Amino acid sequence: MSKEIEIEYKNLLTNNEFELLKNRFTISQEDFISQENHYFDTLTFSLKAHQSALRIRKKQDKYILTLKQPLKQGLLETHQSITKEQAAFLLNGGSLQQIDGEIQDALIHMGIDPAAIKYLGCLKTDRAEVKDGENLLVLDHSFYLNHEDYELEYEVKEPIQGKQRFLEILKQNDIPIRPTKNKILRFFQTKLEMRERPFSDG
Repeated sequence: MSKEIEIEYKNLLTNNEFELLKNRFTISQEDFISQENHYFDTLTFSLKAHQSALRIRKKQDKYILTLKQPLKQGLLETHQSITKEQAAFLLNGGSLQQIDGEIQDALIHMGIDPAAIKYLGCLKTDRAEVKDGENLLVLDHSFYLNHEDYELEYEVKEPIQGKQRFLEILKQNDIPIRPTKNKILRFFQTKLEMRERPFSDG
């Protein structure tokens, strides 16, 4: 069990911008590692209403259950290692109420019944990370719901100087600033759009 405060800046990229940053920071295809994010919420999106998110991340052969909660600056991430069997249990409709730990306690503290948490779907990401001074530059190529996107994430220790460096990277590479939602919100938005499409004109 661990907790960490995450401060990061995000910007969606085009495929060309993604390739440009790969070259700029000497990132090869072999540097990318595949990971799967499996997202959870209640059917009424109670976590989303709290600006929070719950996921299981499969990275290589490890499974981490993570609750993200907003702070004034950044996000509080609570991580809980779970077994492959526990992950399979949750992904097949099992109740989070059966998985004891700090995350279940945090949900109860938020007023959310762990038994109401349901599995919503998977987002796969090919990710490469490279140190940029004290900061971490991350390139993500994500696939979800027959959709894909490219993203720059920039994880920083110090928010003001870190943001200045992030903006500098965008400017140096002629990449426009794009308001960028986090992955789970993009996942939900795409899912809602897919539901609405059959009812649209034409």
